[in-house]
Amino acid sequence: MRKNLKYNLIWLAILVVSYLALLVFYNIGIIDLFLDNAIVNIGINVILAVGLNLIIGYSGQFSLGHAGFMAIGAYAGAIFGMKMPTYGGFFLGMLVGAMVSGLVALAVGIPTLRLKGDYLAIATLGVAEIIRILIVNLEGITNGPAGIFGIPQYTSWEMVFLFAALALLIVVNFIHSGPGRAVLAIREDEIAAESMGVNTTKYKVMAFVVGAMTASVAGSLFAGYKQSVFPGDFDFMKSVDILIIVVFGGMGSTTGAVVAAVVLGILNTLLQDFGSVRMIIYALALIIIMIFKPSGLLGTWELSVKRIFDKFAKKGADV
Repeated sequence: MRKNLKYNLIWLAILVVSYLALLVFYNIGIIDLFLDNAIVNIGINVILAVGLNLIIGYSGQFSLGHAGFMAIGAYAGAIFGMKMPTYGGFFLGMLVGAMVSGLVALAVGIPTLRLKGDYLAIATLGVAEIIRILIVNLEGITNGPAGIFGIPQYTSWEMVFLFAALALLIVVNFIHSGPGRAVLAIREDEIAAESMGVNTTKYKVMAFVVGAMTASVAGSLFAGYKQSVFPGDFDFMKSVDILIIVVFGGMGSTTGAVVAAVVLGILNTLLQDFGSVRMIIYALALIIIMIFKPSGLLGTWELSVKRIFDKFAKKGADV
């Protein structure tokens, strides 16, 4: 409990400082609509990356189905937000989307998480495509390929910040709990963990469900901000975009996932004026990082109160 409190303290301190800084920037007019869009997208990507990192980085399961769970949340938020145009309706849709995503992840995870490597990646990609195709064909509910537009703008930067903070705290506490330690043991050596009595399928499915539910929440926030959702928003490339953030930051580092989401979000914003050349520069930046830092920006490094205190103590001793 005390160890979890230490991890919570450092993240809470960072979140409070970040929120206050953003609040000041908004109030003095530094942040305009363009920057607001970038900040909201960064926040949504933080939620997506932290959830996927739990699946890939911590439990060691290679998933390409994150866009599918995001789509469930986006359409649930959009449908309920349109039928009941109040914040209550929107949050109800978010809750329903998270529950449906969790149930789908549970139903899919039990048989598929016995697979490994490329086979698991193909299976989860198939699940995401099934979800997208169902959305396209359920025209009476989802409006099919035409998508849903005219959604009231429920999502604000404060709301995204709050849910990003909750996702961070949930994942950080999960990793430093008993089930989280079991997940880490499975990642390091699944056979050894199983021989020690760890129910590997149970804990892999648990991580998969948590990651899917966070993706669903991010999807609802996406719909509430963009005011429209289309099946094409959640194709294979969307899953790859989220995967890039996780790999870029360092698989197995929640801190890395957050830093990568922020860095890539800023890079993407700065390159907006370069038109079609933007994606080439973006890709080159990723390639350079992967060549010189194949483990990602931070590898498996994490922020911790103990590490910070030890660093300051060492500096004091040197003085």
